[in-house]
Amino acid sequence: MSPRQKQEAAASWLSRAGREETIDLFETALHLAALDQPEADLDACRTMADELRRGVAFAVADSAGTARDCAAALCEAFCERHGFRGDTDDYDNVENANLIRVLERRRGLPVALGILFLDAGRFQGWDMVGLEFPGHFLIRLERHGERLILDPFHRGEIVEPAELRALLKATLGLEAELLPEHYAVADDRTILLRLQNNIKARHLAARQVDEAARTLSSMLMIAPQRPDLWREAAILNVQCGRLDQAKGALETMLSLPDTGGMHHEATLWLQRLRERL
Repeated sequence: MSPRQKQEAAASWLSRAGREETIDLFETALHLAALDQPEADLDACRTMADELRRGVAFAVADSAGTARDCAAALCEAFCERHGFRGDTDDYDNVENANLIRVLERRRGLPVALGILFLDAGRFQGWDMVGLEFPGHFLIRLERHGERLILDPFHRGEIVEPAELRALLKATLGLEAELLPEHYAVADDRTILLRLQNNIKARHLAARQVDEAARTLSSMLMIAPQRPDLWREAAILNVQCGRLDQAKGALETMLSLPDTGGMHHEATLWLQRLRERL
C-alpha cells in the first residue's frame, strides 16, 4: 500500500475503535502513530512489543513474584536490556508521543512509555492501570495485595508518597496537596487522548494550528462521543478558516448529550457561523 492508503487504513481502524466499548491500548496507539508515520512497518513495531513482553516474562519467571519483583522486571526488560528511557534532552519533541518513533528511538514522554509498560505488564496478567495524575503520567501496579506507583519516564521507578507530593507541587504549585482524584484510574481511551493531547499542545505552542486540528481529528476518531473535543474542533477550524467544518463540528456537538451546559454556547456560535456563511 502507498503511504496515503496506509493512512486511510489507519483512520478506518481508529474510527472502528471509536465505536467500540473497549479499546486495545497498544494497537490503537500504534494506529494513531501511523497517521503521522504512514511509511512505518507496523509489524516491526509489533515484533518489538512482543520482545518487550517476553523480556518482562523472562525477568520475573516466578508467578508468585511480588509487586516489587514485577516493577524490577519491567525496569530490567525496558531500561537495562533495551535502553528505553524518558527523553530528558528533547522533551518537547513531538516524536516522544508517537509510539512508532518511541519504539524506534527508545525515548519518549511518560504517557508513551507508560503505554508500553502497561502493555507488557498486562500481558503477564498483572493488574496495572494508568492514573489521572496531573502533568506527569504514572502507573499503578497491584500484586498480591500490594500497590505501587511507578514512573515509566524514570525507569519505572517506584514513587513514594513524599515524591508524589513533590511532583504534584512542581506541577500545580506549592499550595497543592494530594487528593483522592490524583489517584483516579484513567481508562485506556483517556490514556490515548492524553497521548494525543501532548502532540496537539506542542503544535499549538508552535502556532501550527492546521497540525493541531489534524491531531484533534485523530482524537475524535477514537472518542466521537466527547462534546468537549467537538467544541475544540469548531474553534480550531474557525482559526484555520474552515467555517463549514466548524459548523459541522458544532452540529455534531449539539447532537450529543449536553455536558456542562455547553449546548447553549454551541447554539450561539452556530447561529453566528450560519450568518457568516
